[in-house]
Amino acid sequence: MVQELESNLYRLEIPLPKNPLRSVNCYLIRGSDRYLLIDTGMNRQQCLEEMKKDLEQLAVDLKITDFFITHLHVDHMGLVSTLASVNSRIYFNKIEASRVKKQNFWTQVYSAWLSNGFPEDELNRLLEEHPGRRYGPRKDIVFSLCHDGDKINVGEYSLVCIETPGHSPGHMCLYHAAKGILFSGDHLLGDITPNISAVGASNNEDPLGNYLKSLDKVYHLDVKMILPGHGGIFQNPRKRIKLIKDHHDRRLSQVVAILKDEPGLSAYELASRMSWEIKGRWSEFPVTQKWFAAGEALAHLIYLEKGGAVSREMVGSVWRYFAI
Repeated sequence: MVQELESNLYRLEIPLPKNPLRSVNCYLIRGSDRYLLIDTGMNRQQCLEEMKKDLEQLAVDLKITDFFITHLHVDHMGLVSTLASVNSRIYFNKIEASRVKKQNFWTQVYSAWLSNGFPEDELNRLLEEHPGRRYGPRKDIVFSLCHDGDKINVGEYSLVCIETPGHSPGHMCLYHAAKGILFSGDHLLGDITPNISAVGASNNEDPLGNYLKSLDKVYHLDVKMILPGHGGIFQNPRKRIKLIKDHHDRRLSQVVAILKDEPGLSAYELASRMSWEIKGRWSEFPVTQKWFAAGEALAHLIYLEKGGAVSREMVGSVWRYFAI
């Protein structure tokens, strides 16, 4: 589905089959001599067919189209290597560029999540079902690396790259100051709270701490319209940021309360006791949703550990957490 938002700016809503998010928003900017497509959808036939239909409706020539990928998740970058031509520039953040090509990522994730209490049989199912393994780019990509403050000019749109780590390690937004438009990727969503997840490889990273800092970073921008990666377009980002921060404050309090009642839980066990919007008992959750839930639980544990509110101890081969 194509929606014209501003002069030479369009939203393309690309379906995400059998995914709770249902669709991803991609944005096309028509310049005087080139196009810029922001995000692409998964590398799935249904996504590709809808994308091609929308681009044909707009008479877009892929030979003169560049791409900006907000972050490494496959619902945003999966199709880029299929759509890009030899003349395309693919703008992407430096932090995640090396991770896209990391061959042993899933091996490391497997080991890390065993140590955080994820049952081995569920992990094996996860590796078979996880969209990150199934629907990512199938070709090597040559990126044009972006840094915080870099500018990308497309016709009347002068876009500034803003590093907003948290939802992913190198997540990047685009800001058009003249029109007060923020292409927020998954950093700010109006309909749901972005998933802030740790994959469990180490506690050196602090996804939630980074995310809260990134919220503060965009809070002070003069933004009139948020163009998110999922859901509806919205205004008043400062109100939304406050609501998201309140959500994480409640999550942190819930984690501490659970650990006081049941000290020594693993991240997986903690996630099974937390409240989630998905309906049904924990045992009925799809394994991919357990993955996201446990990752979010771990991100909150890491934040609390760094703040001195919880501690962790390796018991046998599993990390277990205690309220202090």
